[in-house]
Amino acid sequence: MGKKNFGTGEIIFQTVTYIVYALIAFTCAYPFYYIFLYSLSDPTMVAGKSILVLPVGFTLKNYISILSLKNIYLSLFVSVTRVIIGASAGVFMTSMFAYVLTQKELFARKFMYRLTFASIYLNAGIIPWYITMRSYGLKDNFLLYIVPSLIIPFNLILVKTYMEQTPYEMQESAIIDGAGFFTIFVRIMFPICKPVIAAIAVFSAVNHWNAWVDNFFLIRNVQLQTIQLTLLNYMRDAENIAKAVRADSSLQKLTNIRHELSPMSVRMTLTMFVTLPILIVYPFMQKYFVKGMLIGAIKG
Repeated sequence: MGKKNFGTGEIIFQTVTYIVYALIAFTCAYPFYYIFLYSLSDPTMVAGKSILVLPVGFTLKNYISILSLKNIYLSLFVSVTRVIIGASAGVFMTSMFAYVLTQKELFARKFMYRLTFASIYLNAGIIPWYITMRSYGLKDNFLLYIVPSLIIPFNLILVKTYMEQTPYEMQESAIIDGAGFFTIFVRIMFPICKPVIAAIAVFSAVNHWNAWVDNFFLIRNVQLQTIQLTLLNYMRDAENIAKAVRADSSLQKLTNIRHELSPMSVRMTLTMFVTLPILIVYPFMQKYFVKGMLIGAIKG
């Protein structure tokens, strides 16, 4: 095949397209890069200076200060445990429910699917949710992080749509061989749905990692606090200290404790601290994520 010749108009169009997309990518990526640079900059040197490409006064003391907080490692352990157990249990239960809804033998399956779908749009509000969680005994209970998110309607739609596109003959063959519904799900359907499973796993992991509202309203036990709420409390504390120092010069001793950490540095460092795990994991899951989202969204 010979080389394809592009006309002047096509070349201009392609050039403009690349420039526009490059600007969009830069607009999306640079704020994160700026936050990263700020978190690595010395708070005593960054005031009044512009951060563009490199940090001002490179230092890791912002991250060291965050990691030296009381209960930080316990909160990190709680959050990681929540992500692993919550995402794994949620993905499995959502996938199993989606598989059940694809079976024509299930009584009132369309009603159950529509009822689950309606829950995306219908929300009673924070007060009924709080009362319900307390009634279930989930206050100051680690299961608060797991049970309410076992079935996610949006993820259910993706998995169900994906399963409906697989040849039903595979299930019929397994039934003839004596396999039950659970065996078919575990050994056939679940492995086949790996791309969409990876997609909803990313969704679930991100949601669990970023969640803090349930922790804020229903968890009073410090040993059950997640990293999000712990860092939020610390950020509030840093801001209060900065305000107190500005209001009263007699608090100089207090500034000696945290003179290297400004509220803005805290905010930037915390943002990177909670964002980096997702940024690190996502590239490895992107292949399955994109494929699962495209295939799972072909049908409605």
